[in-house]
Amino acid sequence: MRLVFAGTPRVAVPSLDAVLSSRHEVVAVLTRPDAPAGRGRHLVPSPVAQRAREAGIEVLAPARPRDPDFLDRLRAIAPDCVPVVAYGALVPPAALEIPRHGWVNLHFSLLPAWRGAAPVQHAVLAGDPVTGAATFRLEEGLDTGPVYGVVTEEVRPTDTSGDLLARLAESGARLLVATLDGIEEGTLTPRPQPADGVSHAPKIAVEDARVDWTAPARRVDRLIRACTPAPGAWTTFRGERVKLGSVRLDGDVTDLAPGTLRADRTGVRVGTGSHAVVLGEVRPQGKKAMPATAWVNGVRLVADDRLV
Repeated sequence: MRLVFAGTPRVAVPSLDAVLSSRHEVVAVLTRPDAPAGRGRHLVPSPVAQRAREAGIEVLAPARPRDPDFLDRLRAIAPDCVPVVAYGALVPPAALEIPRHGWVNLHFSLLPAWRGAAPVQHAVLAGDPVTGAATFRLEEGLDTGPVYGVVTEEVRPTDTSGDLLARLAESGARLLVATLDGIEEGTLTPRPQPADGVSHAPKIAVEDARVDWTAPARRVDRLIRACTPAPGAWTTFRGERVKLGSVRLDGDVTDLAPGTLRADRTGVRVGTGSHAVVLGEVRPQGKKAMPATAWVNGVRLVADDRLV
């Protein structure tokens, strides 16, 4: 099939590579416009755009996918299908109607669970033991279209969102190619999503990533892992923000009040609403990440110090 691949962030690159290596022809890539990045805030093309240019493929980067010039170009290309992985903009009906096999979206959850922008983060935050990826036919509703296929993935006890998403990007890429093959062969028919089991995964904002030390330790652990690498879990110490890496649960220590710090040779512990957690890596404001023990040695804890 003739394809236009739609995607933007790095997590979409494995799918683009998989489709480029398949029997299908990628004639163009659709991505979000160049965005400011780095300290200099210079405009930088998306990871998908960079990969497409390396492969010598036309890059389409309209400000909005409803722009008439983009729609005219898509009609001229006349793709059979548009596979989508984290494109990052709503696709209007006028664009959905152009390819004869529609737009096929790879979504990183087992739909109808975790519809929305942050499915992997919410799966980790909720403590789901299993998640996965699904391919479905894109329609106007938010991740509501009929499903072609799924793959499952165990959520490991120490998984961050970054860890889990990296694995799903690879298994999802294989699923996407298999879905495109089945569509071309006429052997795949999408099935409507069930009405039960719907949950939503809105984007996690920076304020949502602040640790509540009165919550149970397992909730604290899941929040930190869910927000790693982005937006980054954080707390405050002496009025300044401190970002947190993953923690380790310590069910033997239950006498620390929420947010209270205790440092010894075995680590730096913080009290929660249940039992303590052991801090791993921390990143004080304006500084590089460091082991929690090195941070504590530098700040020299006093009796009233706590994380808030």
